[in-house]
Amino acid sequence: MATTAADVPDIDAFTRPYWEAAAEGRLLVRRCADCGRAHHYPREFCPYCWSENGSWERASGRATLYTWSVVHRNDLPPYGERVPYVAAVVDLAEGPRMMTEVVDCEEAALRIGAEVEVVFRAGEGYAVPVFRLV
Repeated sequence: MATTAADVPDIDAFTRPYWEAAAEGRLLVRRCADCGRAHHYPREFCPYCWSENGSWERASGRATLYTWSVVHRNDLPPYGERVPYVAAVVDLAEGPRMMTEVVDCEEAALRIGAEVEVVFRAGEGYAVPVFRLV
């Protein structure tokens, strides 16, 4: 999958392990050592108990489709070149809900609860996790 400048993630010292893993084809989540809950998007504190005692954990890459919207018009580059595309929210097997994109499927095939798996849209030195139907 090709990328554009708008796809380039804002990589900082904290999120670097996440983006390095993605470039290697692995999806990471953060797990709180205090309350035990996993969360996504990567942040330095737990959104459930506010603890800063978290660590990176490899996710299975399995999820279910929670909701989606097929975008037929987007005037912001580069998204206008991709329409239609499927903006989605998935429930990761590890628990967190994740905003993403569903790729390589027909709109009619989408169903709430459908099983999806992570794939990666490769860039130069990074990759963005997206999902496809299983």
